[in-house]
Amino acid sequence: MISRYSRKELTSIWSEENKYKIWLDVEIAAAQAMEKLGYIPRGVSSVVKKKARINVKRIHAIETKVKHDVIAFLTSITEKAGINARYLHQGMTSSDVLDTSFNIQLVQSGKILLKDIEEILKVLKKQAKKYKLTPCIGRSHGIHAEPITFGLKLASFYEEFKRNKKRLINAIDEVSTCAISGAVGTFANINPNVEKHVAKKLNLKIEPISTQVIPRDRHAFYFSVLGIIAGSVERVATEIRHLQRTEVYELQEYFSNKQKGSSAMPHKKNPILSENLTGLSRMVRSYVVPALENIALWHERDISHSSVERNIGPDANITLDFALVRLSNILKNMIVYPKTMSLNLNITKGLIFSQEIMLELTKSGVSREKAYKRVQSHAKKCFAQSLNLFDVVKKDQFIIDIVPLNKLKKIFNSSSHFKNINLIFNRVFK
Repeated sequence: MISRYSRKELTSIWSEENKYKIWLDVEIAAAQAMEKLGYIPRGVSSVVKKKARINVKRIHAIETKVKHDVIAFLTSITEKAGINARYLHQGMTSSDVLDTSFNIQLVQSGKILLKDIEEILKVLKKQAKKYKLTPCIGRSHGIHAEPITFGLKLASFYEEFKRNKKRLINAIDEVSTCAISGAVGTFANINPNVEKHVAKKLNLKIEPISTQVIPRDRHAFYFSVLGIIAGSVERVATEIRHLQRTEVYELQEYFSNKQKGSSAMPHKKNPILSENLTGLSRMVRSYVVPALENIALWHERDISHSSVERNIGPDANITLDFALVRLSNILKNMIVYPKTMSLNLNITKGLIFSQEIMLELTKSGVSREKAYKRVQSHAKKCFAQSLNLFDVVKKDQFIIDIVPLNKLKKIFNSSSHFKNINLIFNRVFK
């Protein structure tokens, strides 16, 4: 996590201050339940809530001596809240606090990521409808295939981010659990009603069964979803990068008046933001494997996952948040060149209509193999000699006898490829 790729909304969630604040919220909620059950004196939770102060430096100072973060935290709270604080953490284990708090941080982060996705969906919907009927070439393997519209490209991205939104909602739900079950999850020294109260107080669900830790398959799912979303970010970024190439130049990232593109070449306008997103996406995906490896902990608990989560928790969420916001701004401010799209659409001089000629031949009884071979031979000639496919095909008497000239002319028109655009848009933008 570096400040260059961080937003305050996310960094504040993963700050030491917020982490310890959540720890305190968990301890106070647990104390409230213990008071109601008669396990600790009444008034403990209110005194602690009133007097306790988070002092990060003091917690770290104590930790250097005791070598235990939760004990250091509790000691620091006791120094401020007084003797009543000794009743905190009764029958609890460190993981009760750590895991429940970590899940809260993931939920807090996930909700912001959801807002980010919603903004992307809003932008994509607007842009897709704007360019719904803007013709451009569809490419397969990077090679001109058949006509599509730029709006269809954007609609495809929209549908993917709709799926990402659903995935993230499910992932947030997956980690929205609370475990206050004691040393090995048996509630031997703590009443299960304490867990019930804490879960309700902090808007979480009860973890049905924990060992000493909340099972890490939940977290693996969450980080896997972040990785998938990052993949979607890179998919869009890669498309923008390709379309901004000089030879293509169908669109461009916004370039401000005072912006510089190259330290050496004044003419350059580089897709630096999209390239940046490609790199950030790779980073987010790199956090998925460690999360998956955290699932297999020893027995009821070990702490091999702890160092991993201290890194990937903030880094994955903060990086993805930054990437999503950047992507939204790119899509909102991108410059589209419909004229260039039209020029590129016609650059192969009609070769993109080869399939339709072949299909018309097969409809009249010509075998697919024969039809394919005949059209392909004309296409090869056109490509090699830079000829127009229509001009070549119309001289082929065999084809003209089957496909009259008036019908052949209709084939060489992109509009036939757009007859189902409304159907597709209605599917996507329900």
